[in-house]
Amino acid sequence: QVFTFNRVEIRVQPSVKVKNGAPMSIICHADISKNTDFQLKHNFTIFKDGKLVFMTVSEREDVRYEIPVAKSSDTGDYECTVKANGKLRFSNSIYVWVAGMTKPILTADKKEVLEGEVVKLRCELPEEVPPLEFFFRKIKTNSAPKEKRVPERNQNFSEVEYYVEEGDNILQFDCFGKRQVRSGWESSQHSNKTLVTVKEPFVKPTLITRPSSNVTEGDKIEFECSTVVAQMRDIEVIFQKDRKILKSVRDKKFLKYSTIATQEDSGEYLCKVEQGAVSKTTKLNVSVSELFPKPTLLASMTKLDENKDLILNCSINGFLKANFSIVQKSSRGDILLKNSRVLAIKVNVNDTGSYTCKAEVKGIVKESKPVRINVYAPVSRPTLSVVNGSPEVVLGKPLQLICHSVMGTPPITFTFYKGDEIKKNVTNDTYATFLDEDIGLNDNGGYKCDARNNHSSGVKTSNILNVTVIVPIRDASLGSVPYGEVEVGSDTAFLCSVKEGSWPIDFKFFKKTDHEVLLHEVREYSDRTIWHKKTMKRKDTGTYYCVASNRASVNVRSRPITISVILAAWQKGVIAAFALTAMAGAGAVALWWFLRKKKKAKGPSMEMSGSALAPDLTSEKLTRQPSDGNYYSGSGYIEDNENHMKSTDESKGPDLESAEVDYTEVEVSTLDPHR
Repeated sequence: QVFTFNRVEIRVQPSVKVKNGAPMSIICHADISKNTDFQLKHNFTIFKDGKLVFMTVSEREDVRYEIPVAKSSDTGDYECTVKANGKLRFSNSIYVWVAGMTKPILTADKKEVLEGEVVKLRCELPEEVPPLEFFFRKIKTNSAPKEKRVPERNQNFSEVEYYVEEGDNILQFDCFGKRQVRSGWESSQHSNKTLVTVKEPFVKPTLITRPSSNVTEGDKIEFECSTVVAQMRDIEVIFQKDRKILKSVRDKKFLKYSTIATQEDSGEYLCKVEQGAVSKTTKLNVSVSELFPKPTLLASMTKLDENKDLILNCSINGFLKANFSIVQKSSRGDILLKNSRVLAIKVNVNDTGSYTCKAEVKGIVKESKPVRINVYAPVSRPTLSVVNGSPEVVLGKPLQLICHSVMGTPPITFTFYKGDEIKKNVTNDTYATFLDEDIGLNDNGGYKCDARNNHSSGVKTSNILNVTVIVPIRDASLGSVPYGEVEVGSDTAFLCSVKEGSWPIDFKFFKKTDHEVLLHEVREYSDRTIWHKKTMKRKDTGTYYCVASNRASVNVRSRPITISVILAAWQKGVIAAFALTAMAGAGAVALWWFLRKKKKAKGPSMEMSGSALAPDLTSEKLTRQPSDGNYYSGSGYIEDNENHMKSTDESKGPDLESAEVDYTEVEVSTLDPHR
């Protein structure tokens, strides 16, 4: 029994697009070739979107998966597998679209509500499978529906709450659903419409005025605000103008408010009733006619010197019968100056400020616009000085000046001059500063400043300020006489000089060792100084340099020079003479030793002669002055050689006894230690 799969295929009846609610069949067919006609069992398996939905065993070569009522949830990719005697084959995938969705069901938790309450709605798609999207609609007469969208990923229903607003009388709600398919979004039909009746917790308030909404300044005006309430609990009545609350009551349905009308009372008034989330408002416009215009305050002068006369006059255009008063404004409140239309005073600087006048008719008080009065004291003569206190400036550095007036009413205008040239104008209270960044060698004076304010006395000028320009030290150098090598015991002159710099100059001389050693310092009103160092010694050999500074506070260091202290000429001669004398003495001793040895060699009598000579020579000492700490004895040297000679002569035997004895005396003179 041999067989083979030719192919496995899947198809849909009536088509791959099926209307929602219609029957649908998924057919899996296996095309098999056999060598003989025998029975073969097939295991059929059908999958939707990778999940098993149908499985059967049959001897036939095709099976049918029947869906009597197709739903949108049956939309998806279908494929089938066939297995027989260990052989397995797969079909291709086919996409089936069940078009259309089931009609949703909408329910409301209330059929009748009050304004400000909440209606809870539930929309359900019983035969649909999430994810889904639900759309709820609130429908009012003569207005567009208000829609809310709610996505649901894990359930086939959704719930929302709607707030019932003022004016919602009869409401209708419905819903519909959407799902995403391969070609886009698919929508369901709209649900049944649910009707909700709305009741008012209170009626819209009424607002009236007495005597009317058009009154004149000085008239009494009354406002009444009222409403009709179903329940008095938590109700509040508020009366306001623009944003300002004038009066309010709680747990009452009636409010009264009265006032004496002024022109500022013209405008829009609101009566607002609130209970819970419900708020209802009634508006009313009120017009207040002017009884008399605002007064006008006139000043004889607005800027004047102290001790001058000032006249203030208050008036109302076309209106004479009023109670007038003139006041001065202050941070602590108004200061009443006089209950009159006219005020005349002799001013001082403390009278500077704002003034107004007030007029009263029938209890209505009106105030004029403020008038600013400025009283000026004359400026005192300014003083000009350098900010850091010292009238000096380093060349190339900025110079900051300050001009100050002790007396004078601000604002004060200060003018800085450099020579006859105006450099800067500054307006300030009591002082001003000026920074001169262009300092030259010739800028040694000529600064001054002016001060003036609005006083009629005019300009005051400071004294002329002379400023000293300090030139910094430049290029310090060091020399010496003699230069380079100096004999022991002689004097050396060190010369330190600068190429440029203001006097006085501080000079310091240093010797460079393991640490800097200050040898000499001096202040000079010159660009150079000489330091004489007495009696140079060998330890004074080394490197020297100098440092120069002035009031510019910049230390300038010279290049170093090297001084070598050597021996004097006479000291070199003494050392040479001593060396030659020592060499001559050594040669004489060597010659004497040689001759003596020769005499011993002439005969055996040499030993006796030598013995007799020794005591004489011993008494004659060969001495050397201890100039370098060593001391030599001439007798010791000779005795050692005699003993040596003796031992040598004895070893020679009788041949030497007949030799003649010759000797030579050597006299060594003593050195003079003072030469």
